Amino acid sequence: MVLYGLGTTIGAGIYALVGELAGIAGYFSPISFLIASLMAALTAMSFAELSGRFPLAAGAALYVREGFSSQRLSTITGLLVILAGLVSAAALINGFVGYLHQFVDIDRLQAILLITLILGGIAAWGISTSVTLAALITIIEIGGLLLIIGVSFSGTTIGADNLSTTLIPSVDITHWKSIFAGALLAFYAFIGFEDMVDVAEEVKNVKRNLPLAILLTLGITTILYMLIMITAVLAVPPEQLASTEAPLAFLYQHFTGNDATLISIIGLLAIINGALIQMIMASRVMYGLGSRGQLPAVLSFVHPDTQTPLIATFVATITVLILALIGHLTILAEITSLIMLSIFSMINLALLRIKKRSPSTGGSINFPRWIPLSGFIVSLSFLVLTLVNVTFF
Repeated sequence: MVLYGLGTTIGAGIYALVGELAGIAGYFSPISFLIASLMAALTAMSFAELSGRFPLAAGAALYVREGFSSQRLSTITGLLVILAGLVSAAALINGFVGYLHQFVDIDRLQAILLITLILGGIAAWGISTSVTLAALITIIEIGGLLLIIGVSFSGTTIGADNLSTTLIPSVDITHWKSIFAGALLAFYAFIGFEDMVDVAEEVKNVKRNLPLAILLTLGITTILYMLIMITAVLAVPPEQLASTEAPLAFLYQHFTGNDATLISIIGLLAIINGALIQMIMASRVMYGLGSRGQLPAVLSFVHPDTQTPLIATFVATITVLILALIGHLTILAEITSLIMLSIFSMINLALLRIKKRSPSTGGSINFPRWIPLSGFIVSLSFLVLTLVNVTFF
């Protein structure tokens, strides 16, 4: 289950966003990642408890319905989940184009059109990755990250004596503006752990194993991301990282002198797999809401041969195509983060209400009330502060 969680979280975001984050937060990018991980950790604990309380494959919409006893809020949550998936897929497709340019010189618009339609076709045909293949892809992705950490660490140009002054910011407000701006972008790389609850009904001893898997997933992800970002900015000036479309491939080639084909292939695999998963997820949520009358019933149409929701998949594909064509990787990733912060705010508040009504979890993991309260405050604060374009200072 942890491998599945790592597969939904690790890979796409980190392979695509290292350069963008370095351009925003510079040498303080690891601090941005640390803040983002703390933001995600609070909500991950809420998801962990909720997955034990309600071990059903309905995810965020179910938790909101249980917390607020409101079908309308449940529908809104479902729509936000759909939107987050579509925007995330568009962001990943933009990241994919960057790595694709390592192999072929193709126009950006043509590449986006081609890959989006291919992914839409795959989703429509119902081709899904087996658990074994998904685990293999995850292992390959992690192996690629460890390889990058190794070659970057060997090329570190800053001595140990200067690490603290280089990586730890002063109280200068300018530094912290960039750090928190970077944290919002870095938060995107942690999105994915919440998808683990959608397979709750397929997990053995779900009340124990699923919450534990969620927490382990986030912990391992944080360690890998921090190591990647620390070694990257210490090995190469952040402005140089920000100038490349495929930063991890650049790091590998820069320090080994070898062709970056291997890393580029791993990056392509990670990114495109993430985009496909998001498109399939969004179309299935559309189908679910349509079949329950919360969205137009036409979205629940299932083709008799492919057994896939074709109309919902078509809508998802066209929406992703439009978003990918008009959006930029950074903007799309930040929009995804904002949507997820909205969802996470509702999830934490829902758990607070549930815990007030039913303090006992029936034997599953039970966190103190300050966990969802803190998660709600942090998620909502970052959401509001970003929307009104102010800082903490």
